[in-house]
Amino acid sequence: MFDTILIANRGEIACRVMRTARAMGLRVVAVCSEADLGAAHVAMADAFVCIGGAAPAESYLRGERIVEAALQTGAQAIHPGYGFLSENPGFVEMVEAAGLVFVGPSAPAIRAMGLKDAAKRLMDEAGVPVVPGYLGEDQDPALLAAEAGRIGYPVLIKAVAGGGGKGMRLVEAPDAFADALDGARAEARGAFGNDAVLIEKYIEQPRHIEVQVFGDGTRAVHLFERDCSLQRRHQKVIEEAPAPGMTAEMRAAMGEAAVRAAEAIGYKGAGTVEFIVDGANGLRPDGFWFMEMNTRLQVEHPVTELITGIDLVEWQLRVAAGEALPARQEDLTISGHAFEARLYAEDVPAGFLPATGKLAHLAFPEGVRADSGVRSGDVISPHYDPMIAKVIVHGPTREIALKRLARGLAGTEVAGTVTNLAFLGALAAHPGFGAGEVDTGLIGRDLARLSAAPEVTPALVARAALAVSGLDAQAGPLAGFALWQPLARGLTLRRGEEDLPCVLRAEGPDRIGIEVAGARVLAERIGGCWRLDGAPAPAVHVSDGRVTVFDRYGVAFDIVDPLARDALAHGGTGLIEAPMPGRVVSVHCAAGEAVSAGDRLAVLEAMKMEHTLVAPRDGVVAELLVAAGDQVEAGAALVRLEEEEEESAA
Repeated sequence: MFDTILIANRGEIACRVMRTARAMGLRVVAVCSEADLGAAHVAMADAFVCIGGAAPAESYLRGERIVEAALQTGAQAIHPGYGFLSENPGFVEMVEAAGLVFVGPSAPAIRAMGLKDAAKRLMDEAGVPVVPGYLGEDQDPALLAAEAGRIGYPVLIKAVAGGGGKGMRLVEAPDAFADALDGARAEARGAFGNDAVLIEKYIEQPRHIEVQVFGDGTRAVHLFERDCSLQRRHQKVIEEAPAPGMTAEMRAAMGEAAVRAAEAIGYKGAGTVEFIVDGANGLRPDGFWFMEMNTRLQVEHPVTELITGIDLVEWQLRVAAGEALPARQEDLTISGHAFEARLYAEDVPAGFLPATGKLAHLAFPEGVRADSGVRSGDVISPHYDPMIAKVIVHGPTREIALKRLARGLAGTEVAGTVTNLAFLGALAAHPGFGAGEVDTGLIGRDLARLSAAPEVTPALVARAALAVSGLDAQAGPLAGFALWQPLARGLTLRRGEEDLPCVLRAEGPDRIGIEVAGARVLAERIGGCWRLDGAPAPAVHVSDGRVTVFDRYGVAFDIVDPLARDALAHGGTGLIEAPMPGRVVSVHCAAGEAVSAGDRLAVLEAMKMEHTLVAPRDGVVAELLVAAGDQVEAGAALVRLEEEEEESAA
């Protein structure tokens, strides 16, 4: 076994690998960008090397610089984590050429699964079922349209080099095929530098079930399945293991197919074979098909660890050091059920827009495994994925594990940035999901209810006002009183565009009446704890002009400074601004052009996603302030519409 490893990744990924490596007695080296010098994974490592600028292309994707850092610090092996260079065969060859060990599969194995069309042909030859479709090299649009007709609509157009839903389009009728093909190709070209596509039959009630495999280069085993069907725009949201409704016969068939896939390419290390499953009539051994193989550890691997009791990173390190597989198939069993929910900094009511900002407060309750790469005080950067943490739970049954997930999410505290916490909580409480009725369309069908903003009750506002006033921290028989009469204190909070005036009246040393929104809430201190109308007062966090009440997954209010109210007034609706830092991908309007409400004006790329900015109203473009390729900061003006003419008097 080597004694020092370098982890060629950042954030939660690097921290996760470090925990196991340190437990095994290994010395760990981190790499970081200039933006990550103060990051949690850097602080956790025994040594670190700064390898470049904030953009991944200037740091985490610089393979030669990472290899240099390993040699410089005495590392004998490099663990790629997941993402960045983890599935780059050229990087594997670079590592091995330097005399270092790559903790993962061989370059030929990665190449074999790197292109979806070639991988499906290979799996077909290995006896692994594949979805009916077209995998040919001829990319003539007319031929592709004809193949779609032969397969039968609806069909999926998928980039052969794709991932994460990029370069993918669902086409339900022949007349929509040409536009969908153009869109998929353009997106694939921009994301992967390869606009080749494949066509496959669309499964109308699909489930996404993947099988964890592990090989030593000669033989492989599977560690059962994970259900990743709860998705939004092809992005996984909550994963679980084992899959609900799974039968022993189906599990055996899927496991055997996944092992055949791994052994067909001489796979070494941890990998995942992903299958699309027809969930229309229950799980059947003849109702699953190969989609792709991820030749790396997966983001959702912890749920497999919790039901098997196996540390997959430890297995990775042991096999990379030359050991044989640590277990045989018959040694592996399932114990209980596990869930993983991905907590992101994103504005759900605004369309899941990724968010940035300082994490003023971050805490997780007891009883959950929280895999995170950020701490209270850290900043969510616009340069990387906005994941805050993975909230992971285990229980003896699915029902108990799901209740623990709901409780764990309700007890998670985040302040300083908007998150998808309430959305995750709504999913955990969804009756269909609770019953195991999962498919990839569940979120889309119930999106409005799942993404609704939490109700702001008078009690929530009162709790925020109590914390801002500081009266909850005072004690003693005269607390809250002025000369001759009880103290009355006014303050204003803001939620979105709404001002919420509050008046607090001290009625005794441990009793305060709070008037808000036409209601009166009574705050009383009983046994040292505050209660609001008899109910326990939730925890709060106050900093940087904002108060967050940790109820309903966290509700934040801005504290209005009465001396600065005029400065907070918003401008008109004619200025279209960048919602976050990013790069202008394209511009779709020109000065003097008439536009209608909802028309696409520009596309901004930020946090690995593209965001379309639209006209807020009908009007004429007065000024175009950016061009394609420009880097812009949050709040930068992009397009200005002419002012609306005032209506003439009647």
